[in-house]
Amino acid sequence: MLAHVRGVFKEPGVVAEWPTFNWKVACAIMIQMSELRDITAVIFDMDGLLLDSERVALATFVDACREFGFEPDVEVYYRCIGGNDVRTKQILTEGYGRRFPFDDINERWHSNYEDVAANRPFPLKPGALRLLQFLEARRIRKAVVTSTRRESAIRKVSNAGLLQFFEFVIGGDEIRRSKPDPEIYLTACRRLREIPEHCLALEDSDNGVLSASAAGLQVIQVPDMLEPSSEVKTLGHTILPSLLDVETLLRDGAKNEA
Repeated sequence: MLAHVRGVFKEPGVVAEWPTFNWKVACAIMIQMSELRDITAVIFDMDGLLLDSERVALATFVDACREFGFEPDVEVYYRCIGGNDVRTKQILTEGYGRRFPFDDINERWHSNYEDVAANRPFPLKPGALRLLQFLEARRIRKAVVTSTRRESAIRKVSNAGLLQFFEFVIGGDEIRRSKPDPEIYLTACRRLREIPEHCLALEDSDNGVLSASAAGLQVIQVPDMLEPSSEVKTLGHTILPSLLDVETLLRDGAKNEA
C-alpha cells in the first residue's frame, strides 16, 4: 500500500492496494508536501533494486542444486533475498535439512553466478539511471548498501556504469549482522554523517525494508520478484511499482518546494 514518506510529506497521502496504483490520481490528491531538502541522502540496495540480477541468482542457485542431485524448494530460497552469505547459509541449511550439501552447492552457485556477472553487466531496473541523474542534479548524497560481498558489489555497480554516482558501497561481508538487522543502514548513516531520519532507503526485499525501518530511515519499497508480505505492509511505508515512480514522487516534492 502507499503511505506517506516522512520528511517528504507532512501529512499521509493516498492509500492504494498493491499492485493497483494510479499515480496521476495519487499525485492530484497528495496536497501537502514538505521540502525535498529534508532528505539529505538516499541509500540504495543493489540486487533487484538498481540491477535486474535476482533472477540470475535464482537460476544459478537452482542449476547448482540440480548438479548435486537436489531439487530445491524455491520458497526457502526466497527467504534468503536481502541477506548476506552467513544468513543465507543459516536459512538454507535449516530449510533443507542436514542432508543439504550447502558448501558444495554454494561454491558451485557462486562460481556460476560470478561467471555471468563477470562477462556482462546486469540490466538496470527501469528508472534507475534517471533517478540517479535527478538526485545528482539536486546534490542529494547517495550510497549503496548490499548483502553482496563488497568486491563483487563494486564490480557489478561499476560494470553497470553507476559507480560514479555513489560516495561508497558497503557490502555484506563488512558487517556482522545481516539484513533484516539495522546494522548496515546505521553504518551507512554514520559514514555519511547523516541522521537516519533524514535519509531515504530504497529497497526491493522485505529483509531490506525491515533493516532500514529498524534503523529509523524513511523507506520506499520497489518490489522485484516477491510482493511485500502482510507483516511488512503493516509498517506503513511507501510501496511503488518502479524507480520511475520514485523519481516522480521526489520530483513533485521538489516542485512544491519552489
